[in-house]
Amino acid sequence: MKDIVFFDLETRRSAAEVGGWHNTAEMRMSVGVTFSSALDEYRIYREEDVMDLIAQLRHADLVVGYNHLHFDYGVLQRYDMWTMEDSTRNLDLCRDIEERAGIRLKLDSIAAASLGHSKTAVGTQALKWWAEYEKNGNPDLLMDIARYCCFDVKVTRDVYRYGLQHGFVKYDDKKGGIIELPVQWDL
Repeated sequence: MKDIVFFDLETRRSAAEVGGWHNTAEMRMSVGVTFSSALDEYRIYREEDVMDLIAQLRHADLVVGYNHLHFDYGVLQRYDMWTMEDSTRNLDLCRDIEERAGIRLKLDSIAAASLGHSKTAVGTQALKWWAEYEKNGNPDLLMDIARYCCFDVKVTRDVYRYGLQHGFVKYDDKKGGIIELPVQWDL
């Protein structure tokens, strides 16, 4: 059985706090989450477990994420000397959809139109939870980040499965219509 690993992470710092989007490695990971199709389970990683996360991604037959090649792998680059994109097989849904549609779409937009539901929060909320965690050490705040990140991984997985099953995903064209965008995501 092929192991498709769906992946997302949240950071400790925003782009503004580290001097811009070109400094993603300086944002540092607060929580990373994977869902393995072979194991049928989620795994949650804290920064001290980041090498285990990297190992799981490298051993996957395919890593699926949403903007993970640019953003998430950029964050992980601080922890490893090897380039993540070069040492993993990837399907970045954001990149693939952008190439097919000619426009950059948010995961939320694809999920809402295709699945009928969207994400539970925005990434800036995860940054606020982290800042509060740093102040008071309340582990419930880490769980809030982990739950949010798990749901993002679930949405990414469900969008992938939808596209695989139907051969297209949907998005709102901002003019009141829904566009069906053909995709080809089989291994």
